[in-house]
Amino acid sequence: MADSLSPSRIQELRDRHYNATVVDLRLIHDELMVIRIRPDEPFPQFRGGQYTVIGLGNWEPRTSGSQAEQLSEKDLKKVVKRAYSISCPVLVDGKLVAAHDMDYLEFYIALVRVADRKPPALTPRLFALNSGDRLFLGGKITGHYTLEQVADDDDVILLATGTGEAPHNAMLAELLQRGHRGRIVSAVCVRYRSDLAYIDTHKQVVADHPTYAYCPMTTREPENLDEAHPNYVGKQYLQKFITSGELEDALGHPLNPAKTHVFLCGNPAMIGIPEINDGQRVYPQPTGVIEILEQRGFQADETGAPGNIHFEKYW
Repeated sequence: MADSLSPSRIQELRDRHYNATVVDLRLIHDELMVIRIRPDEPFPQFRGGQYTVIGLGNWEPRTSGSQAEQLSEKDLKKVVKRAYSISCPVLVDGKLVAAHDMDYLEFYIALVRVADRKPPALTPRLFALNSGDRLFLGGKITGHYTLEQVADDDDVILLATGTGEAPHNAMLAELLQRGHRGRIVSAVCVRYRSDLAYIDTHKQVVADHPTYAYCPMTTREPENLDEAHPNYVGKQYLQKFITSGELEDALGHPLNPAKTHVFLCGNPAMIGIPEINDGQRVYPQPTGVIEILEQRGFQADETGAPGNIHFEKYW
């Protein structure tokens, strides 16, 4: 479609709309990447867990194998924008860094090749980028999914699916940098081990910080699916991670709602946000983490009533 716009017109649109540069792009595999973007102007101070907006023009190419789309000439000139939580490298040259220490912002992004309603607009274009390419980056960093309520001695539990780990990486770095005294557990559920983009970093952080535990789990590896596998464990989900006692094992002691904050990011089915019906909480099925934790004395955030379960939906 971009061939309906001249190269000079495309450059004009880029010059008008783009304000940032890709400084590094690491493909974990064909459908997963970590991208670092440096804005032309310094970004404001922000907290781990917050997000900003990334955008690319509809005139940009899409990665091969993604769903075809048909755009009018008018739509072709528009910039498509989406919100993304800011991740963090956590370690640079072996040294601890927070997300706001860098002159770039890091994002952890999964490719969406096909969608039910209309072709995905942004990620196929993001996956066609190279280091040095230009794009749009929002000038505002915002969001309430932060560590604001966490005291220095509280335990912090970070539970994520897939790229929902991104804000938790930024939170982890913030906690460690400020000398957090409570225990920190980060658990992430993915399909395959190859989806664990930050696992080597977390292994090093675990080695350096005895108060930290990292618990990756999978659902589609042979040991998850084949009962004859010598190391068969079944599909590993965050709900089972809690009910089996594995979370408390990683924490080192029983869950204590009075001094623990839990952060949930990713698949809504994992989170399990309840509805309020005639004053009663109605939990979705299958059972999500919120229901499991509320049965143990925790309370999810509600408007005007902060709790100790905080959540961020990724779709």
